[in-house]
Formats: sequence, structure tokens, C-alpha cells
Amino acid sequence: MVISMYVDDRQPERIKTSEDLGKLVRKFRQSQKMTQMDILGLANTGNRFIVELEQGKPTLQLQKVLDVLDLLGLEVIIQKKGSL
Repeated sequence: MVISMYVDDRQPERIKTSEDLGKLVRKFRQSQKMTQMDILGLANTGNRFIVELEQGKPTLQLQKVLDVLDLLGLEVIIQKKGSL
């Protein structure tokens, strides 16, 4: 399965692993001049969760991940492979 995330108006980012997602979250957060502390305060989560998300920990709670993505203004779009 490939999950596409639209970070800007260009091509979507393909996410194949939890590490891909973590790298994308870190890259986007930094591009927005946000710190991990900014996110955890807004997302009502602990620092450990944000660190583990950005490191690509594969066992994080999905709803919390989706909440952080929403907070950052990102959305997840799931579609059939090869349709991009």
C-alpha cells in the first residue's frame, strides 16, 4: 500500500514506511519554523510521542498520528497503487 500526502501544491509525497512518514513530518515542521515543543503544546501530546513520530516508530497510535498531521495542515490520501 502506498499512502500519498500532499505537502504543497506540487506532487504528493509517497509514504511507504513509518520512517518515511517521520521524515516528512520533521521536514514539514522545520519548513514551517515550528519546534517539537510547538507541536506537542498544540496537539496536547507528550514530547516523547513527537520524537518517536519523527523517528518513524511503527507502533504509534494511529489517531494521535492523524491528529498531529491535521494540526500541521497535512492530509492523508489513500489510493490504489499506480494511480498517481
